[in-house]
Formats: sequence, C-alpha cells, structure tokens
Amino acid sequence: MTIEIAPRTGVAFRLNAGQRLRVIDPLGEQVSDMLAFAAGDVAEAISSGRSLDYASKLYLTTGDPLYSNRSNVMLRIVEDTVGRHDFLLTPCSKDTFRIIYGDTHPHRGCFGNLAEALAPYGVTPDQIPTAFNIFMNVTVDPATSALKVEPPLSKAGDHILLEAEMDLVVALTACSALQSNNYAFKPIHYRIEG
Repeated sequence: MTIEIAPRTGVAFRLNAGQRLRVIDPLGEQVSDMLAFAAGDVAEAISSGRSLDYASKLYLTTGDPLYSNRSNVMLRIVEDTVGRHDFLLTPCSKDTFRIIYGDTHPHRGCFGNLAEALAPYGVTPDQIPTAFNIFMNVTVDPATSALKVEPPLSKAGDHILLEAEMDLVVALTACSALQSNNYAFKPIHYRIEG
C-alpha cells in the first residue's frame, strides 16, 4: 500500500529488519527528509558523519549503507533512480526560515514535523540529527567550498529503495523549504515492502 505524505508534513513508523522502504517522488522535484533510530534504543540514530566518512564520498547511492552513531549499518540503499541526495544540511526549521528567508511568522519546517512525528517513540527534539535528505540536490563549489541548494534532479515517479538492517523507527517528511523543492511544495509517497 502506497501512503501519501501531504506537503509540508511528516510521519514516523516502525520498519523491521529485512523490510524495504520505497520513497517515491510522485510529481518531481520534491525532497523528503529521512531519519532512522534503533527501535530498541532511540539513542542510536542515523549519522551523516559516520556514513559519509566510511563511504569516503558526499553523495550516497545504490549499494551504500547508512550508518548509525554507533557505527552499525541501519539501512542500505538497494535501488536509486536519481543518484543525488544530501547528507550535509540539517532539517529546515523555524530558525531556518527566520535566518535564511527572513520570515517573521515561520513555518515549523521539517524539524518541527519530525519532532512531532517522533515524540510518541520517545525521541526528543534534541535527539534529531542531520537527516538523509532524499532527492535534495546540494552542490559544493570546488574553488570556494560554497554550498548551493539546486532544484532536485528527481522526476515524477523517481524513487529510492532502502532495506532495513535492524529494527527501526523511521521518520519521513515532504520537505517544507522553498529552495530545496524548486519553490513548490508537493507530496511524497512511500511504501513498506516485505
């Protein structure tokens, strides 16, 4: 069964070891922030630092594992029709919109959506790490090391398929940041397989 995440919202759910999570961009150019926590101990969380360090590259894709802060593989990318995702930038938040966009009444962003979705699982806001930003296209200027958020490369129907290597609590969003989604907010679809 395919489930829709409405624009600028988020969800959390259990994903057991061996199950697969398919995240789909139904309309194209929409980012989905993904977090993962060990179901038995939510102090163990997805780690961008360890994942990028062990892979020795910035852009993770098919075959690459996503590690926890305890150096355990949480998920492995099984299929990827886009090949460009971000693991550098933090989930957008009220502060993101205030500082970057100058909003005076900012949306709570992915951070707020993730915090609300994860609260029933015992995850506090201070435990929210850098997300694996599915379909997000962040480039790095080799001369200046400046980061630039470009439109996602995902087209309608593109997907990433991840397999859980442990029992997890996973959270997903349909990202709330204008720049990340080429200035339009759209839904994200996901499906648990197996």
